Amino acid sequence: MKRFITILLLMIAATILVAAEIHVKSDDPNAVIVHEWGTFTSIAGRNGEAVEWTPLGGTSDLPCFVHRLPSGSNNSNIKGPVYAGGLSATVRMETPVLYFYTSRPQTVSVNVRFRQGLISEWYPQADVTPANSTGFGTSTKFQSTATWRDINIMPGATVEFPTEPARSHYYAARETDAVPLSNSTQTEKFLFYRGIGRFKLPIVATVEGDIVRVKNRAAEDIRSVILFENRNGKIGFRVLDGVRDEVRFEAPALSSSVASVASELEAILIENGLYPKEAKAMIETWRDSWFEHGSRLIYVYPESEIDSILPLEIKPAPAQTARVFVGRIELITPTTEREVGKAIAENDQAVLERYGRFLPAIAGQMGKTLDRVDIRLQRPVCNN
Repeated sequence: MKRFITILLLMIAATILVAAEIHVKSDDPNAVIVHEWGTFTSIAGRNGEAVEWTPLGGTSDLPCFVHRLPSGSNNSNIKGPVYAGGLSATVRMETPVLYFYTSRPQTVSVNVRFRQGLISEWYPQADVTPANSTGFGTSTKFQSTATWRDINIMPGATVEFPTEPARSHYYAARETDAVPLSNSTQTEKFLFYRGIGRFKLPIVATVEGDIVRVKNRAAEDIRSVILFENRNGKIGFRVLDGVRDEVRFEAPALSSSVASVASELEAILIENGLYPKEAKAMIETWRDSWFEHGSRLIYVYPESEIDSILPLEIKPAPAQTARVFVGRIELITPTTEREVGKAIAENDQAVLERYGRFLPAIAGQMGKTLDRVDIRLQRPVCNN
């Protein structure tokens, strides 16, 4: 039944996409449609609130042509080690991408503000301020901005996008029908940016044994929440829709598959405004991360919260804008504590590496230190 609903939603969404394209071509050839997706990643502490961690520590999963705030310089054109790598934050804003759809060549300017956040990576080139981390984490009024001026939207253009030999899930976001974009020197299928933040999340997630309590403190319903678990390749998940106040999740039976939860999530993304190829691109971008070992909540971020955290201004204004963000909250369950505690005691590198960038924060919440553990999680910033 779930698979039938998923397929039906995909068919309906595909029809909507075709209708939108016809409308742009026939009724208003100058209209621009903008779609955006992204992820807010955090780790829930004992009280359910997001805890401090170092989101930019460890390996980078981005190609080296992506622009980064550099070390030891205020010049944002210089590429190199991410200066913010040692900064702690409570949220990692991962891979927001802005897609543009139109029938005629046009030029737009785009500005995004990240309230209580620092924009740390972006592509194509943009004016990003501040060009250093001064003030981040010390004021609730801190904000970072990225401005792309004179971006050319080029429907029908044959364009070569930058690539590198090393594998990166960055490229999956290109697999859509969006129109190619360019500034004076760079081309891409989308506008891309990332960052770290300290804003309050709309969800409080508390683990109580085999129960996960989810409290919605946003002004609007959380449209869908998924409790997902992967234990050595055994998969389980539960889905709740329309979370208004507080709900309880029981631990899912580990009798499902990644394909099943991916299909369910893809349908949810389409239902919330993404085109089918966009939803698939988002799933493929984050498949290795969202469905990796461990326990987590994956939920649709309230639209009003997105607009508050990330005010977006596009000139000329688009005819239609859809912004679909996913919240990801890592959960420290009793099973996770047992696995990590045993692995720390035995210096079991294979088990510890399953928890990757989240390991130091998980250990800290457990009251454990990693001083005597041989952790090999720090890798070069770039893939090549």
